Amino acid sequence: MTDLEHQVFTQVRAIISNEEQVIGRRGILIPLKKAIIADGDIRNVIDIVSSDPALAAHMLWRSQSAACVSGNTSKNRSLKDALVRLGQVNIYRYAFTFYLKERLDELPQPYKKLVYGYWALTESIAADAVDSLHMMEGVDINPDEVQTLALFSVFGEIIALTAFAYLNAESEESFPLSIIKTLIDNQKQTLTIEAFESLGLDEELKDEFMIAHNLRQTRDPNSPGLVLRRVLSMRNQLLKPL
Repeated sequence: MTDLEHQVFTQVRAIISNEEQVIGRRGILIPLKKAIIADGDIRNVIDIVSSDPALAAHMLWRSQSAACVSGNTSKNRSLKDALVRLGQVNIYRYAFTFYLKERLDELPQPYKKLVYGYWALTESIAADAVDSLHMMEGVDINPDEVQTLALFSVFGEIIALTAFAYLNAESEESFPLSIIKTLIDNQKQTLTIEAFESLGLDEELKDEFMIAHNLRQTRDPNSPGLVLRRVLSMRNQLLKPL
């Protein structure tokens, strides 16, 4: 690693550790996390989600996208139905990705275009993973757990590129894109794991992500990570190739 690459690497990691800077809208996520950790009345969670109509609509869409592909043709007629079916952990994961995507909309070019490429890849992987689950027999895996996990498939790349965009916006000098490309290529695993640790995501998500990327093994046949691993392997996206 060159001195300049090391400088950028250090500064990008510092930005990644700043949860508010990376994810932006904390007005919903913070109380949502507190309500979920408290494991209290689902009505508190419903009230928090419904306070942002865009998030509520997103939850309904996400719920239907996983349920319909998985062969469940029943429709959630209300936000309450959708949130009860999703489960509180999946609710937070979906909310996090919703506000992350909203944050990406604010990025200047060319970073917005580049990160949108990663986001499109993520959505495609998520669709393939849920399709793959639908084709499997003899497993008891929640399709929303597969979908929420898959939405973090290239999480490190998205967060690193976002942090680099903020770094260039705040720096007196502009660092070339080739530097972050090199860092993503060579330090992807470090950047990804640090992003998980810094951004307050649940441990189960991190564990299944590690399984999905072949960084950890499991004997659990009902692991969402194993479902995603097959898709990531076919797309040559594993952090540790098989």
